[in-house]
Amino acid sequence: MRILLTNDDGVHAPGLKVLEAIARALSDDIWIVAPHEEQSGAGHSLTLTRPLRIREHGEKQYSVTGTPTDAVMMAVGHLMKDEKPDLILSGVNRGANLAEDVTYSGTVAAAMEGAISGIRSIALSQVYAREGMGDTVPFAVALAWGERVIRRLITMPASRRMLFNVNFPAIDPAAVKGVKVARQGFHDVDRTAIIAGTDPRGYPYYWFGLGSSDAVPEGSDLAAIADGYVTVTPLHYDLTQDSAMAATRAAIEG
Repeated sequence: MRILLTNDDGVHAPGLKVLEAIARALSDDIWIVAPHEEQSGAGHSLTLTRPLRIREHGEKQYSVTGTPTDAVMMAVGHLMKDEKPDLILSGVNRGANLAEDVTYSGTVAAAMEGAISGIRSIALSQVYAREGMGDTVPFAVALAWGERVIRRLITMPASRRMLFNVNFPAIDPAAVKGVKVARQGFHDVDRTAIIAGTDPRGYPYYWFGLGSSDAVPEGSDLAAIADGYVTVTPLHYDLTQDSAMAATRAAIEG
């Protein structure tokens, strides 16, 4: 099985090394094609206004000066075009990708690009406690549970229009209750914190920070993570609101 690894934290991110360790338990044909620098929050963006460059870091290891989507497209359409991957793994992201945050996530977007290309794709993210910032994020749960979750998912029939979003809770691996399939949740309060400051030249700047939310919708990925489960959510890139089609036709075409 040929596996492509990518992420949005950059080619030198600790989580990518964790993902490589997980992947090598599944196959010895591992390729890494990831953004050269961190692209957190890049979503499913594509670089169109400047050329991309590829840098080689070792055998089957490359970085792309672009977004996670760029990295997957360059891997599938250029570096691996003669023998495309059977599986794309994106992550392990430093931080959760739950609820509506999947729409911002470069980690999820890379897996989505894989799904669009018809390749089985899985996004993986490690939740961390608020004090676990920077390179101190513990990936122990991802290491302990990553392989077994992926092995179960790859037994399922492949779907061209679907990807899986996996999140690992921020607890001790021995305390994990199991794996739970959960729907995408939604934070029902404003979680965005805008932090204002002044730069050394006296000009104001603003930085998006992390807000807080205690809202945990029952049956959602948010609830399952809070309860100590590894979460798996099947996602697809068809954003059509089917339940609104009839009413919209009546308003527009009637």
